[in-house]
Amino acid sequence: MRVIAGEAKGRRLASPKSNLIRPVLDQVKEAVFNILFDVTDWTVLDLFAGTGSMGIEALSRGAKEAVFADDSKESLKLIGKNIDLCGFADRANVFYLSAAKTIAILSKKQKKFDLIFVDPPYEKRFVKKTLNKLANSFLLHDETIIIVEHHPKEPIGAIEGLRLTDERKYGQTLVSFLKRG
Repeated sequence: MRVIAGEAKGRRLASPKSNLIRPVLDQVKEAVFNILFDVTDWTVLDLFAGTGSMGIEALSRGAKEAVFADDSKESLKLIGKNIDLCGFADRANVFYLSAAKTIAILSKKQKKFDLIFVDPPYEKRFVKKTLNKLANSFLLHDETIIIVEHHPKEPIGAIEGLRLTDERKYGQTLVSFLKRG
């Protein structure tokens, strides 16, 4: 697992020792960022952050700030270590909270994000719950892009306030792109 492009290009990231954390495959990460193309000066939220590799990739490619959230102690350690490895501590905030609590706290602060990654554990039924919370939060502006990495057995379906704009399949990983509307 590595940073693919930008300021920290080629930097190896710390990987999980257990199989409870499923890191984003480099192939999927590269494909997502090829689609996004330019994230310069964006604010990014990485929910169910795991190793933090998606938010770190965004920072490496010029994102202004990334907020990472995960409620796993192992993930918290990995995210902190990877942020330090890449020298991004000044542009990163880490929450040791569930996605739902993070959304609630940031929404109260009326924090807006340009890009939100949602990568919950597969087949735990967190996708729709999280998307519903995001749709009803103050975190989105009209151009916010939400990217969900999920198992094909857990389709997005209809979420009031959000629309599916694109979907790509990479092996057993489905990547869905959503916007307001």
